[in-house]
Amino acid sequence: MQSIRVADYLNHRPVTFKQDMRIESAVEKLILSGQSGGPVIDAQRKVIGFLSEQDCLKKMLEATYQNESHSVVSDVMNSEPLCLKPEDSIVQVADRMTCTKPKVYPVIDEEGRLLGVISRANVLLALDKHLHDNYEAGHRYV
Repeated sequence: MQSIRVADYLNHRPVTFKQDMRIESAVEKLILSGQSGGPVIDAQRKVIGFLSEQDCLKKMLEATYQNESHSVVSDVMNSEPLCLKPEDSIVQVADRMTCTKPKVYPVIDEEGRLLGVISRANVLLALDKHLHDNYEAGHRYV
């Protein structure tokens, strides 16, 4: 089971953000994508942060009270996101996800450039497929 890799289940086309993007625009992208968050990338596609719905919620609430907003992504993003490598084990990621907060992890190459993201749903799919494959294989020889 350790052989199930992140690379096999990651989303190669995640929603991404630029650090100077206005929060309102970022929220719109999140809503349209259906993702709960996404990486903040620079011009070279290096991951420099992560923006989640939770990060946006506080600023949007403040903007509602003040009836204006001047915030950009860099004001609220997590500037030290937890990133994964494509060769990481799905089982280890699943174990990590049971204990830590992020629901979505950026997946990066050796230079820190974004390859995609992996979410809890992607991990569940990988585990479910693996269990079904093993079950089917076990019943073929009965």
